[in-house]
Amino acid sequence: MIRDTSAQDQIVSTSTPGSAASTWRRYRWPALAALLVLAGIAFAVHGWLNASRSFDSSRVRIAQVERGDLVRDIAADGRVIAANSPVLYAISAGTVTLKVVAGDVVKKGQELALIDSPELRSKLAQEEATLAGLEAESSRAALDATLTRAKSRKDTDQAGIEKVAAERDLQRYQRGFDGGAVPQIDLARAQDALKKADINLVNAQADTRLQGQGADLDARNKRLLADRQRAVVAEVKRQVDALTLRAPFDGQVGQVQAVQHTNLVANAPVLGVVDLSNFEIEIKVPESFARDLAIGMPAQLTSGSGQPFAGEISAVSPEVVNGEVTARVRFADKQPAGLRQSQRMSVRVLLDTRKDVLKVERGPFVEQGTGNAYVMDGNTAVRRPVQLGVSSLGEVEILSGVQPGDRIVVAGSDLFKDAERVSIN
Repeated sequence: MIRDTSAQDQIVSTSTPGSAASTWRRYRWPALAALLVLAGIAFAVHGWLNASRSFDSSRVRIAQVERGDLVRDIAADGRVIAANSPVLYAISAGTVTLKVVAGDVVKKGQELALIDSPELRSKLAQEEATLAGLEAESSRAALDATLTRAKSRKDTDQAGIEKVAAERDLQRYQRGFDGGAVPQIDLARAQDALKKADINLVNAQADTRLQGQGADLDARNKRLLADRQRAVVAEVKRQVDALTLRAPFDGQVGQVQAVQHTNLVANAPVLGVVDLSNFEIEIKVPESFARDLAIGMPAQLTSGSGQPFAGEISAVSPEVVNGEVTARVRFADKQPAGLRQSQRMSVRVLLDTRKDVLKVERGPFVEQGTGNAYVMDGNTAVRRPVQLGVSSLGEVEILSGVQPGDRIVVAGSDLFKDAERVSIN
């Protein structure tokens, strides 16, 4: 008997269309896709609910907090200026005659310009004539004082002689009276004559003293008037001498502000002189760093060739203009050769170095000064109190509020309008 394959066959149940298994196999992948979409929507809704506003990341700048050394320095571009560059002025109105032109090298005391002022020269002549008259009066007063003292001494001497004569007459009458040859009345008359001579001597001595004092006072007053006029003449002479403008030092003529053979008013600028042996560097420093600058603070100057030179702060302006303070830096050692007016130089002033501190890139959030910063939590910027320390041009120290690795919105946070949470897309 031949066996067939019927023993190997198994009965398989087939599901009919529309059953549960057939439905699952058909919709399982679309269902999974729908679940992913719902999860994304839920995540977006959760982020939107947690942030009151949303901004694009291109509108802000985010920096990471790190630990390291913070070097506080000031870097600025400066220009070379002459430390000594006075402008000479016309001391009086007159016609100017220039002896030099701009750019001429001059020596100390060299004539630069001459101002012709007839009014000032005439005033000098008048004051000198007045001085001559007062000096003559002073001499005459001194002579009168001498004559007065001589006459007073003459009167005193005459009174002294009369007193001596009266004393001798009294002695003679006294001897005659004692011998009985002279009556008592003559003796009494001689005694009265001595008293009169004594009184005349005392008065003559007092007159001599008083007349001498009066004569001395008159002579002194005349002498003081002459001295006062002598001072006036010296001042006018100084003004006349100042009509000739001379170089105050060895240097170079700068800008000439007067025109040849023109009439200038008093105190009008004529020309400037530049001292080529003493240059300084003028820099502009932000107002926030100005309080840290001090005269004598070391600096490094770099020329266009890259060669560094040692320098130090020589002056800091007390005035703030357009948020900046003007400072001057002088060369600590011998200044380099070949410097020119208005030449550009780079200046770096080292303030101090803070070791191992929390720091972050400096941005506008430092100047806002609210005491808060936006720290990133995923894609959400959370407003958090942050205490800042000192700052340099590129970095700022953080004292508290964040940890190393945190990210802070350093620029663009002014768009958030002090919102507590902001979404960054």
